[in-house]
Amino acid sequence: MRDITFRGGGEFPEPGGEADALLDARGRVTAWGPGARAILGHAAEEVLGRRADELLHDPADVADIMLHWDMGDRRRTLVLRRRDGTPVEAEVWARPLTSANGERQWLVQAAGPEALRTYEFGRALLKGLFTDSPFHIDVFDTQLRFVAQNLTEQRAGVFRRTEYAGHTMREMAPPGLIDFDALEARQRQVLKTGKALLDTEVIGRPVPNSPGEYVWSESILPLRDASGTVIALAHVVSDVTQRVRARERLVLANEAATRIGTTMDLWRTARELADVAVPDFADICYVDLLDSLFPGREPAGGRQPYPPLLRRAACIGAAEDMGPDGAGTVQVGDPDVRATDPGSPFLDALAKGESVLLTQEQLHTVPSAVGPGRSPDGGPGIHCWLLVPMFARGVALGAAVFMRSRSPLSFEPDDVLLAEEIVTRTAVCADNASRYHRERTTALTLQRSLLPQRLPSPTSLRTASRYLPASGHTGLGGDWFDVIPLSGARVALVVGDVVGHDLQSAVTMGRLRSAVRTLADLDLSPAELLTHLDDQMNRFLDERGDEAAQAAGATCLYVVYDPVSRRCLLARAGHPPPAVVSAEGAVDFVELPGGPSLGLGGVVFEQREITLGDGDLLVLYTDGLLESRVRDLDTGLRRMRDVLSRTPSSATPQEVCDTLIRELLPTRHQDDVAVLAARTVGLSADRHVAWEIEARGEQVGRARELAARQMARWGLEEEAFTTELIVSELVTNAIRYGGGPITLRLIRDRNLICEVSDGSSTSPHVRRAQETDEGGRGLYLITQLTQGWGTRYNERGKTIWAEQALPR
Repeated sequence: MRDITFRGGGEFPEPGGEADALLDARGRVTAWGPGARAILGHAAEEVLGRRADELLHDPADVADIMLHWDMGDRRRTLVLRRRDGTPVEAEVWARPLTSANGERQWLVQAAGPEALRTYEFGRALLKGLFTDSPFHIDVFDTQLRFVAQNLTEQRAGVFRRTEYAGHTMREMAPPGLIDFDALEARQRQVLKTGKALLDTEVIGRPVPNSPGEYVWSESILPLRDASGTVIALAHVVSDVTQRVRARERLVLANEAATRIGTTMDLWRTARELADVAVPDFADICYVDLLDSLFPGREPAGGRQPYPPLLRRAACIGAAEDMGPDGAGTVQVGDPDVRATDPGSPFLDALAKGESVLLTQEQLHTVPSAVGPGRSPDGGPGIHCWLLVPMFARGVALGAAVFMRSRSPLSFEPDDVLLAEEIVTRTAVCADNASRYHRERTTALTLQRSLLPQRLPSPTSLRTASRYLPASGHTGLGGDWFDVIPLSGARVALVVGDVVGHDLQSAVTMGRLRSAVRTLADLDLSPAELLTHLDDQMNRFLDERGDEAAQAAGATCLYVVYDPVSRRCLLARAGHPPPAVVSAEGAVDFVELPGGPSLGLGGVVFEQREITLGDGDLLVLYTDGLLESRVRDLDTGLRRMRDVLSRTPSSATPQEVCDTLIRELLPTRHQDDVAVLAARTVGLSADRHVAWEIEARGEQVGRARELAARQMARWGLEEEAFTTELIVSELVTNAIRYGGGPITLRLIRDRNLICEVSDGSSTSPHVRRAQETDEGGRGLYLITQLTQGWGTRYNERGKTIWAEQALPR
């Protein structure tokens, strides 16, 4: 087929043929083309001057055919005869011509079957592209002027002129339709490089009767002549606005999946929803959550008030967009009381669980809580409003509101589905955050109730403690510590560790701490106490059965400090050794038999005695302070020694705890940590005194006299009478029921402590004497005169003590 050229209206000319011949008015051949020779095999000299009838395979009168040509029937299917006599079917066209001398002539063109099929396919292709195609197709010349348009482009109604040929796009399209400079730059690039630009997304601006922006996919293809020179450009343009919108929604949904719910903070979760929505989805977004979701605000009985109280959890958007009566009037953290006014869409949405979409016209029919409509002067204002209720596990949590003001597009049904998907994800995260906070609050409350709320402050020790739960856990753990005042101004320090970070570990820890306090009241030595604690731990494990496996690794360190003798007794059950820092700054770890962990049974624990001077520091801790995934216990002990050696001797116990936590503990630690530091302050010699008492009855009076003199030296004459009664009763019991040697000791601490020791292991008991009894009222009298009394045993007998309150 010959080259096809385009006319101004985009119509096609009649096709040319592959064989050409020229006939005169009598039907004789006057010209013979090479194409005719190729089809029929005749050379020009063989057919010139002959009648065309001889070239037909079937008998036919050329004059009759020419008559039909004159009548307009100029296309016919004929069977021609080759030079060898074989027939060939061909499509024949005739066109009238006039020679230079005015004679009538006919240009006859013929196409064989293959060429005919190629022509039909090409014509169908051109018809499909330029008539039936849904794409907008334009053809430009090298001067960027229109050459042709298909019917789809012409029917789009975008161009201002109907006669487009010879004009550029800038001249034809409305102002601001697209970026014309960028378009012409792309066209020149294709002309220069000869390489097509495919699928370029072009943003179109609003035109009359067109809602908002739209997006085109533009492909620019070079058109070449037979020599390969680019002679024109073909533009293929399609509207991909919905495809782009769908892609943007998918991107937004993916962002919501990764950016919302990154923490267990309820406020931050709400803020993340608003951050995702603005500005890609809405110009303004605010989130209202039920007041009961926030920590400490759960209503009594778990019932929600009606109407429910909503609290503003997040709000993002330009202040000028929100307006004086819109979302900006409620600050984050404040109640949104207007949201639940009568007639508010919030109540209906929360009751039905359905989203509410309001157009610009509907905004004027709802309460002012919705927000302002577009201002009369055409400035920013809300023209589209979407409320999506927030539900999790079938329970209403609040609502999210999306508004558009600057964007000219209204919310579409697909936008509503996207908003519901994002809000549903946020609801799950918000519910998890709320439940996490409630559970964490419960856990921390339990933890605080199991650990000492306030450490005792004995005069002989300055103590401080730190407890840190493991990172990423709710706050529950098995590490614990305690400071327990004992008789005789002594103090017990204890640190323990139960494996695990769950509720059961915390409960086991609480039971162990209670058991230690109970055993400490018996004034047992550290080794004896751990033995009894081991038995108690076995009972715990028997009660729990198979669930007790992890608790079997509990450890404990128990220390008793006597400020009178400056002696310190220590024993441990699988626990790291304590550190001692002398007043001069020397650091050492007490060499103490480790012993097995609690719960193994049948174990004999060993204890050790050391002497602590005034100002010495004793540090007890759990292994979480030293050990980690990248550091073993020995390495941790070396680092701890280094930190303590650099700590000033003037540092308070609290400062020592803070320094150890800061220097030794990483930001994220896998185990909970307990640290207990105590600086010793022994009782001076003038605050305690002891006498040996002979086991004779007349020595009771001497004991009273000695006590009275000492009370006078301390300036406690008013309390001397009560002290004499206590001394008289305790010494009398020791002489009567005990045995030598007998020792009387008075200790002046915050209270006055009276101790009588003897060689007997028999402990007296308080009883109510009958009216006829001559004795038995002494201990009962002591219980009325003192704050407490008790018995402790030692290797050589027992000591009965009584504490008497002194004026502050």
